[in-house]
Amino acid sequence: MEDAVPFGSGEYLVFLGLLLLARGMDFLSTWVATPNLVLEANPIAKRLGWKWGVPVNLAVCFGFALYPLPAIIIATTSLLVAARNFQGAWLMRSMGEWAYRAWMTERLEATPRWLFLGCLLGQTVVSGGIGVALVLFGGNRPVPVGVGIGLVLYAVAVTLFTLISLWRGRRATR
Repeated sequence: MEDAVPFGSGEYLVFLGLLLLARGMDFLSTWVATPNLVLEANPIAKRLGWKWGVPVNLAVCFGFALYPLPAIIIATTSLLVAARNFQGAWLMRSMGEWAYRAWMTERLEATPRWLFLGCLLGQTVVSGGIGVALVLFGGNRPVPVGVGIGLVLYAVAVTLFTLISLWRGRRATR
């Protein structure tokens, strides 16, 4: 694949469709889990809210569809985030955002910090490690390299946003 594809070409439309699907699933899973964004861990997404999040993400999709490697990276990361959101969304929605947040805060306070951080690190090292392997052994092929980088970015995002959320929660309880 070239560095960029022509706007409106068949390849562009494939990448645009992939990005719209992936970002759409991330949006849908976020809405199912936290319609008021109470539990949204990404501070940028939380600040944009639904009103500005939609046009910004549409612009991202239309812009990055020109570039295959970034499109694959963004789609991979977005779909993994959506899967993670959907995994717990039923519980968040059934309990309510504030009740779920309070329950999670109680659970975190009852858990030794080393245990929580060790489990978080275990989760992210495993998924990030698969990504590193794909990048190292993917050669010049954009799909394995893009998926690999997407896995690494997903692992970084989960670690970063979980730690930010944990820090906010601890600060709020003081």
